[in-house]
Amino acid sequence: MNGHLKTGVASLQWFFFIFVNTIVVPVSIGTAFDLSSAEIAMTLKSSLIVTGVACVLQGLWGHRYPLMEGHSGLMWGLFLNISASASALGMDLQTIGGAMATGVMVSGLVMVVMGGLGLVPWLQKIFTPMVMSVYLFLLAIQLVIIFFSGMLKFTPSGGLDIPVSLFSMAIALLVAVLKIKGKGAVSNFSILIGIVTGWILYRLLFPADELATGGTASFSLFPLGKPNLEWGIIATTFIACMLNMSNTIAAVQAASSFYKEQPTNKQFNRSFSLTGIYTVLTAPLGLVPYAPFASSLGFLESTRIFDRRPFIIGGLLFSVLGLIPAASNFFATLPITVGNAVLFIAYLQLFGTALQSLQGTQFNSNTIFRIAVPILVGISLMTLDPVVFSTLPIFLQPLISNGLMVGVLLSIGLELFVRWDKV
Repeated sequence: MNGHLKTGVASLQWFFFIFVNTIVVPVSIGTAFDLSSAEIAMTLKSSLIVTGVACVLQGLWGHRYPLMEGHSGLMWGLFLNISASASALGMDLQTIGGAMATGVMVSGLVMVVMGGLGLVPWLQKIFTPMVMSVYLFLLAIQLVIIFFSGMLKFTPSGGLDIPVSLFSMAIALLVAVLKIKGKGAVSNFSILIGIVTGWILYRLLFPADELATGGTASFSLFPLGKPNLEWGIIATTFIACMLNMSNTIAAVQAASSFYKEQPTNKQFNRSFSLTGIYTVLTAPLGLVPYAPFASSLGFLESTRIFDRRPFIIGGLLFSVLGLIPAASNFFATLPITVGNAVLFIAYLQLFGTALQSLQGTQFNSNTIFRIAVPILVGISLMTLDPVVFSTLPIFLQPLISNGLMVGVLLSIGLELFVRWDKV
């Protein structure tokens, strides 16, 4: 495959990777916050444009690595978690959404200031390599759970739609076989092959199963709710956004290893500043806050294509998609189950990245608590229904019910207050 053709195909693969990681987020958030179809269409189109621009600016000026800048998995989970807890919290969805918007905007401004003042060394003292390992493990588990559930389809009665679910599993198996057994370009482009093949076959096998595209977009500011001062929700959102900064450290540090180099403080500062700006912009647009995707590492591991050019071209194409209603409506017909099946396999690589981050670390019967406690407590909380925490104070419920946040906070506490070299 010649250079130009390889770049073109790689750009298309990046485009689809960004697409399947993005489209489901605004749709799921809009549904969770009971938005109208016109409002969901607006948030979807805003997401396409902002995400593409965010990727290009990070690739050209920010950290300058091919790392997707997209809706944070941690924050996506938090938005869904808190919206599902509305009845337990005794608040309506607009009040919750408005309080989260307040927390997001404040945290975004703090990120910009921290990036401008060059506070990366201080952050790295908090987000140590062990904390990053815990974060990567819990993020991989949370995302794989989301995508595994997403590649299954359920009937209106709550049962499993067996034909569609089996088809999605077959596509996941196809991508895994192409990745493991394929040679050269077949292995590198297994994700793209899986998406295109799955999309075509799905439309042939299930022609009546169409995805609603949201209709005509209707622009409005703060569609999730007007900013307010519900301090419990604001505090939880702010803490989550601060923890979300670990995305940048984890992703940039891991990506630099592909290039056999060490990232500079300037790269971190520029990346934090850009992410802070994007974060502030998400609140009035009703979007989930942004972060460099640590999960992009799994994509890079799968494709072994580390050139920035396809990533930047893919980001540009993605922004253009949001500006062309007919194009965005067409690509919105990509079956969500197919996209989730492909991402399920792609993100298995993220678990490998987490394992690699522990290379050289020795554990004994005492020091194993250093990693076992935050990871296993985090996973345990992920399996619980948020309703079980309804007896706790309202300001604690959104935080305690989020396994990823609790796990990372536990890890930070263990690293700050326990001398593991003396245990």
